[in-house]
Amino acid sequence: MTANNDSLRPVPVTTPTAKHANRTFQGIPGFTIAPNGRFFACWYGGGKGEGPDNFVLVKTSADQGRTWQGPIAVVDPPGPNIRAFDSTLWTDPDGRVWLFWAQSFSPGINTIADGVNGVWGAYLKRPDDFSDWSAPIRIYDGIMLNKPTVLPDGAWGFPVSIWAPGVGGGNPPERLLPEVGAGLVVTNDHARTFTRRGGFLLDQSIFDEHHIVALRDGRLWALVRTRYGVGQAYSRDGGVTWTDTGPAAIDGPNSRFFLTRLRSGRLLLVNHRPPAKTSESDAKTIWKTRSHLAAYLSDDDGATWVGDLLLDERSQISYPDGCQDSDGRIWIIYDHDRYGKGDILLTAFTEEDILNAQNAAPQPLPRWTVDSLAAQK
Repeated sequence: MTANNDSLRPVPVTTPTAKHANRTFQGIPGFTIAPNGRFFACWYGGGKGEGPDNFVLVKTSADQGRTWQGPIAVVDPPGPNIRAFDSTLWTDPDGRVWLFWAQSFSPGINTIADGVNGVWGAYLKRPDDFSDWSAPIRIYDGIMLNKPTVLPDGAWGFPVSIWAPGVGGGNPPERLLPEVGAGLVVTNDHARTFTRRGGFLLDQSIFDEHHIVALRDGRLWALVRTRYGVGQAYSRDGGVTWTDTGPAAIDGPNSRFFLTRLRSGRLLLVNHRPPAKTSESDAKTIWKTRSHLAAYLSDDDGATWVGDLLLDERSQISYPDGCQDSDGRIWIIYDHDRYGKGDILLTAFTEEDILNAQNAAPQPLPRWTVDSLAAQK
């Protein structure tokens, strides 16, 4: 399959219509907090699953997630077989709330991407005026599911992936083959222009969905989703070249996880808790279950992790994203039962909750519903 030019055209952020309330599938959320404390959540849905009818939705909350307004915004490419998907939210150092999403030509459920894709972004000019979005900006070819980060040199780094041939059903054109894998795209002018700085391709690469964090010794560390779980790579030159690639010392079920640097200096990891290994055959089995989402902290830049705070023990729990508020509280959004209940859920906790998790009886965390397909029926 080759790229469809219609998927390369800009699609503005607009106001949802009655069409967008008719959803039978939704998930893959993102979350951010504006400088004024307002919450924003995004996800995509529409159609029978991941396919040509997908569109991206945004909701907002002025009371720390207790009640939600909207959807207040939608990205819905016109015409057949063009999907908007893999969205995320980010509040940049200038205080702007960004919505990022991907666009791709998708002829059907089994072929969800054209091999080019494209990362787009738009920002709210004022966080309380939900109709005042900037014009869409094309960041780069590819997919970016996770938040940008500010790099040690001051550049804003975007974790953009060019999916390997066959992933999503598409094949990158020849011009993109040298960039296949987990990449780093940067802007040095507050998101006016963008360049690719470097990247790497891991064995058993799939959707990548990578995070990049700066370590205390000046290196960059990337954690990447792979078919075997979690892979990694390091860069000593700001992301131009990457070494020490391969499996990370972190288990995972081939699913998205969440990694960020907290204001305390610790690293936060939200990931699925590994299942108990009861036999040698268990140890050799690839772990695929998306359940038991938990939070961990590291004081030594990921060498060791402590905590194991259980956020949700159910099955069909996946795709955490989040951020830390001005009081230090950590907010995590995730989805549950995408093809059934279609819940978009939010929870909150502190670093102390994580540190105390192994020494105290587990206490249920607060849980708020951002959106649910059950409410549409």
